[in-house]
Amino acid sequence: MRLSTILMLVISVFSNANAAIGNDIQSENVDKRKIKYDIVVAQDGSGDYKTVQEAFDAVPKLKSDRTVIFVKNGTYKQVITLDADKNNVTLIGEDVNKVILTYDNYANRINPETNKNYGTSGSSSCFIKGSGFYAKDITFENASGPVGQALAIHIVGDKAVFSNCKFLGFQDTVYGGDARQYFKDCYLEGSTDFIFGSSTAFFDNCVLHTKGGSAITAASTKEKVKYGYIFNDCKITGTGAGITTLGRPWRPYAAVVFLNTEMSNAIKPAGWNNWGKTENEQTARYAEYKSAGTGAYPNERVKWMKNLTTDDVKQYTVENVFKSTCSEEAVVDNWNPKKIIALYKK
Repeated sequence: MRLSTILMLVISVFSNANAAIGNDIQSENVDKRKIKYDIVVAQDGSGDYKTVQEAFDAVPKLKSDRTVIFVKNGTYKQVITLDADKNNVTLIGEDVNKVILTYDNYANRINPETNKNYGTSGSSSCFIKGSGFYAKDITFENASGPVGQALAIHIVGDKAVFSNCKFLGFQDTVYGGDARQYFKDCYLEGSTDFIFGSSTAFFDNCVLHTKGGSAITAASTKEKVKYGYIFNDCKITGTGAGITTLGRPWRPYAAVVFLNTEMSNAIKPAGWNNWGKTENEQTARYAEYKSAGTGAYPNERVKWMKNLTTDDVKQYTVENVFKSTCSEEAVVDNWNPKKIIALYKK
């Protein structure tokens, strides 16, 4: 039984620098205020449920207004799924460095229920299928290590927003399907293709930490979808020099743009990778604008990427990128993810 339907909590969270190497994400300094939560998750039994999955299961189906879940500090080891009929869910952690949603499946691991491999898409620690999902101060992790494809999160629900979150893993950490995602002030780390898929995703003021491998991104943007991955005012760090590239096209017409991004020497001078297929050079939509740092190499990039002009970049606003659905027959709905962030802004 839930302890309460609605619990009024007073939270005071003070900033703590994260000691992890390469991690610029910190706990937010939030003024004391009252926030209404519908569900509280706590491993010690002091909340309504002990696991995030139980909280997700308790969300009413097809609910139009928002369900707000607060997660107390703890490492929650469990595969978590937000079903497609659980919309408009907000998940807020007590401390980004201490609320960890984790599991250790990987693509080649045998699923005991099917006696077959999990496969890449099935290896995720967290599956977000419902639309309108918002996460703040949460760490999503795949703890299996360098064992091949192993997702921390698989997002197929449209209009997903992540604020001050961390995504930890190695290969294929974050997988986005045919949907829109907004990442604000987040930290993402991994090795080969640790951000991949067909989504329209905007990464705003994020840290990308590479452990090496073929590329940071492996976009599979569909031909008629205008926007793939946009990285704006981001920072790239790494575990070594010349260990990766910015992207390689998982499918033709992959679209990836880096705007005003500071790049460490982890990025190879060529910058981009054609995945061993010269024909990809004719379709890949790769571009940079005002890249800076020791990994920028403005005169050594591949010839088939584009250097954007000031006029070119005017289109890359959050409002413009997300005004239409991520589909080949796009529908204009003028979605603005900044509105949900403003609801929980300090």
